[in-house]
Amino acid sequence: MPATTISWRKRISARRPAVDAIGYALGALLGAAVGFTGLWSSLSLLSDPVSPWWTLLAGLPAAALVLLRDRAPLLGLVLAGVLLVGDVLTVSGVVPVIVTLDLLYAAVVRATARIRRRILAVVLVFAAASALGAGLSTGEPRVAILMAMQTAGLLGVAYWWGTSTAQSQELVALHRQRAEDAERLAVRDRHEAVEREREAMARELHDLVAGHVSAVAIRAEAALSDPAQSDRDASALRAVRDSSLRAHDALRSMIAVLRTGDAPLVISAGTTTIPAMVRDAERSGLTVTLRDSITEPLPAAVDQAAARIVQEALANCVRHASGGEATVFLTADTREVDVRVVSRGGGPITAPELPGSGWGLELLRERVRALEGTLDAGPTTSGWSVRALLPREVPL
Repeated sequence: MPATTISWRKRISARRPAVDAIGYALGALLGAAVGFTGLWSSLSLLSDPVSPWWTLLAGLPAAALVLLRDRAPLLGLVLAGVLLVGDVLTVSGVVPVIVTLDLLYAAVVRATARIRRRILAVVLVFAAASALGAGLSTGEPRVAILMAMQTAGLLGVAYWWGTSTAQSQELVALHRQRAEDAERLAVRDRHEAVEREREAMARELHDLVAGHVSAVAIRAEAALSDPAQSDRDASALRAVRDSSLRAHDALRSMIAVLRTGDAPLVISAGTTTIPAMVRDAERSGLTVTLRDSITEPLPAAVDQAAARIVQEALANCVRHASGGEATVFLTADTREVDVRVVSRGGGPITAPELPGSGWGLELLRERVRALEGTLDAGPTTSGWSVRALLPREVPL
């Protein structure tokens, strides 16, 4: 639906009471012009006919009361009822009746159940009074019954319609509340399930992974205490010990986050840790050359991604190109950051057996895609190459 049509309908809806008031006023004028009076002549207290224009004394004020339909429908109903009684006992026009029915519906829709019961009592009293008045003025029981049926029918239909609308709105509100409660319960259940899973993961990390990592660090430290170790073996053991200690600190941080949800997560410092990664790789038997030409600070997400790419690439070089050479290139311009690790020579380590899961490069690709970058990894003529192009500015 066009926006202009929606806007036009909103303006009409906001001015609806005023439009209806004008319509009722014109109806009162038209009724007076054609002499449409005497609807309740059996209840009139006037002995002689009067001019139809006298109906405007009640018709025009009744039309103005429609302006209260949205703001104060109950007050408008009371005032319209007073005008209706006065009109019925005198000239008996049609507009006060229609306005009263309109305000009766509006008041019932917006009223509470207690107020609706009181309105129903007033409607029944008014119907009974009109029937009694018609019976006493005419002396005909049939006229009294007909008046009762007519009054109760008109007011009863408006009351019933308003009650049905109010109950429908209450049912809608009730169903909406139940849906919101069900959604809150589902969210709470999901939250509790996640908490249980986090607790289970924290226990497994603490009882199994962290224990094994700490055992590696302890055994490496114990092996370093042997004076018979060669310089190469001692360097490799120190690399094992330092890496185990860093991994153990990271695991403790992850366990704290999983258990409490608000503990600070220890995150590596990004590209500033690459020289330490190079030293660890060299102590593991790899000859590494670092060529870092980045002089300006990078966004945190890009900085972290670059460090993770170098870390994973060097770890693969240690495993699959042990004894070989590797070169780490870090360059950047105004648009992107180029991270490249190229290995040459070497061969896979034979012991211990460390089967790969194949997730390392895939996780790196996901990290790079999240930054709207690209990652290429594959064999070269003399070894293996990993290259990532990361945007200089982090996408929002």
